[in-house]
Formats: sequence, C-alpha cells, structure tokens
Amino acid sequence: MKYISTRGQTAPMDFSDVLLMGLAPDGGLMLPETYPQIDDATLSEWRSLSYSELALAIMSKFATDIPAADLEDIIQRTYNTKTFGSADITPVRKLDDNLYVLELSNGPTLAFKDVAMQFLGNAFEYVLKQKNKRITIIGATSGDTGSAAEYALRGKDNIEVFMLSPHGKMSAFQRAQMYSLTDANIHNIAIKGMFDDCQDIVKALQQDAEFKAQYDLGTVNSINWGRILAQIVYYFKAYFAVTNSNDDKVSFSVPSGNFGNICAGHIAREMGLPIGRLIVATNENDVLNDFFNQGKYQPRAADNTYVTSSPSMDISKASNFERFVYLLLEKDTARVHELFDGVKQGQGFDLSDVMSAINDQYGFAAGKSTHEDRLATIKDLYDTHQDLVDPHTADGIKVAKELQQAGEVIVCAETALPAKFAETINEAVGQIEIARPAHTEGLEDLAQHVTVLDNDANLVAEQIRQHVSANTAA
Repeated sequence: MKYISTRGQTAPMDFSDVLLMGLAPDGGLMLPETYPQIDDATLSEWRSLSYSELALAIMSKFATDIPAADLEDIIQRTYNTKTFGSADITPVRKLDDNLYVLELSNGPTLAFKDVAMQFLGNAFEYVLKQKNKRITIIGATSGDTGSAAEYALRGKDNIEVFMLSPHGKMSAFQRAQMYSLTDANIHNIAIKGMFDDCQDIVKALQQDAEFKAQYDLGTVNSINWGRILAQIVYYFKAYFAVTNSNDDKVSFSVPSGNFGNICAGHIAREMGLPIGRLIVATNENDVLNDFFNQGKYQPRAADNTYVTSSPSMDISKASNFERFVYLLLEKDTARVHELFDGVKQGQGFDLSDVMSAINDQYGFAAGKSTHEDRLATIKDLYDTHQDLVDPHTADGIKVAKELQQAGEVIVCAETALPAKFAETINEAVGQIEIARPAHTEGLEDLAQHVTVLDNDANLVAEQIRQHVSANTAA
C-alpha cells in the first residue's frame, strides 16, 4: 500500500513515512492510492473478532510495511482492558428503537481521541526506533486532541510535544488535563485566539520546509493518517454490534468540527461497510452543515467563530475536509490544490453542482445544534433514560433524531464523558454529582504549566528552538 497527496506533487510513500510526516510537502493530505475493498465473506469473518483482532485485520491492509507480528504487538499494547476499562474497547448502548450510542470515551482522557491517539503513540515509538529517528510533535487542540495526545506521548522516547490551545476557550477540566502534566517532553502553549488560529500556526510551521526538516516536525492532529486509520476500526465494530446480517444498513451521526472522525466513517463506507448515511452534526459553527446541505464551503475567520458550550467543535476550517473533496472531485489534484489554496487565503468555494454525489453517491447529510438544543437533549435523555451525555454527543443525538428516516438505524458517535463538561451538564439538569473516573479526582486543583503567547507562528517556533536541539544535518 502506497500513499499519495491530495495535491498530487508528492511521490508515493510507505505508511511508516506518512505516519511521521503530517502535512505532505506539497501542502496536501496523504491518503492511500486506493481503499481496500471488503467483500461479504470477509465481513462475515470479521463479525466474531475481538476489537484488537479486528484492528489487526483492518490495519494490516494499510500498514503493509510493518511486519505482521510487530503490528500485532503495537495493537495489543494499545487496545486492552488496562487502557480502556473493558475488552469491548468501544461498546454500544441502546437509547431508543433504532438509536444507539457508540461509547468512544473509555480511554485515559475520557474522549474519543484516545482510541486513535493511544495507537499513534505506540506506533510512533515503534517507527522512530526502527528508523533511529526522533520527532517534534506540534499540534493544535480545541479541547480533547491535546490531552489525548499528551497522555499517549508523555515520556515516550525520541518525542517532544508542543500542543497549542486557544487561551481561555476550553473547559476547566480540559485545561486541567493538559496543563497539569509535568513530563519533560510535554510543552503546552495557549494562543490568544481561536482554535483555527492554533491550527493555522501548526500548518504554517509544517509548510516551512527548512524549519520542518531542522526540527523533525510531525503532527498528531487529525490530518495524520495514522489517526484516521485507527478510527476506521470502530465503525466496523459498531456495525457488527447492532446488526445480525451484512444485508442490514446502519447510519452514523457524528459530531464534527475538523471532519476527522466522520472522514474515517466515510473511508469505511468506501471500503464496503454497509453504511446508509453519514450524518454530520455541527454546533453553531455550522460551516460543514452549510456545505452538506448547500454545497457551499465558506470558512469563517477566527473572530467570526463562535465560542460555544460544545467547544471541541468551535472550528471553522475543517482540516480533514480536503480528503473528501479530493474524492468528490474525482481525484483532480490541480483543482483540489486551487480550492484549498483559496481557503488558506480566506476564500470559500461552491460545489453545489455536485450535490447529488455528496448526498446520494457518498451518503452525507447534515444538521445543526445550538446551545438550547443541546441543553434540551441532555435533559430529555437524563429524565427519560437516566442517561447522561456530554454536550457534543448531545449535538449528534439531536441531529440524528431530527433527520432520522423511517426504519433507519442510527449509531451516534460519543465525543467525551459528561465529567469533562460539568458546567453545561449542571445547566441542563441541575446540580447533580457527575460520575468521573478515580484517576481524575482533584485534577482541577493541580498546579498548571502553560506558556501564553500572542497569535504568531514565530513565537511558537522560538519555543521549539528553545527546547529542541536543531538537526544540523538538515
């Protein structure tokens, strides 16, 4: 399996090289030349597999340059009861007839990002050792990616982590998870701005070829193919959990800001998983909702991005979206390059002429949820089912219920555990005691370590220079 760029100017590469790279040298995103096709017989074989066995079966089709025994070892060290609390890893629970929640938040930081990030941490360490290399991870987070990455990479050999977050925009729990870490290889930087500003800085440094080579820059943001690969697995697992036959179709409702999680579902569908619809659920930052309903993509500037009660989706430029547009435009790399160069300059684009392909061929739908919607959804689920969900998951459930068709089975992808967003939960249902794992007790009381910087890529570059020795061979 070789990997190519959405912009067509990068030579085909192996999985291990793509894993360490982040953005392609031409500014695009890496993805497989083709997606493996899974037939009915293989689906039937996979139904009875454990999570780690299924992960090995799927990942081995993509990570073909890693020996099978080594890949199995990475997966076994990632997906186990110690890390995720049960052998199921991502269990499914029923809410109503034909409506389910896919539990993705049983990892160490209580968010769905752990499922991919724990794999990424172990894969990074393995590949770096094999290649006798080091890596400087620079990432941006709107809330959950940062802590998941830091908990996956803390103390890892040959890895330094610089995580950018929007100053004052995350929940108290999210800030405490990240900023309380004291591992020497973890560096938290709060940027005076929005998540999109943080993401722009990451991309600017990734696109500085000389700086990237000098400091061995990589990324753990959802642009990293390794994360997308890890997330593909739980779409298959969830499908098997709620069906008895490969003739059944299942739809997924996914809270989405950066388009990473639902991009994995899109790839699972392209591989042959019988997914009916992929429902994009946005918050008030509804750029993706507009695109999937109107075909028009118009990212907002940071000062026009709303600060909401589902902060992990306070994003107006979906960095994974390019992978889908590449396929939508029938792999026209020149057109993709043109469109996303325009996005970088603050422009949008109009693909309303291919709306039928967006909805019918690729099965996308979308809806929007507001603060009042998520409060009402949280309260209704709590009152009716004694089921507590976080604000982002509430967005996904609200949109799923709103768009659900007769007889349609929908699995809603969980974003995080409610404990990470106590303020919003209490606003919705009143003051209650919200269950939280023992290892998070007293987290908000710990000393916090963070460097606050103006919105300037040069200031972040200087932090990296201070903490990482330059690669003089670069």
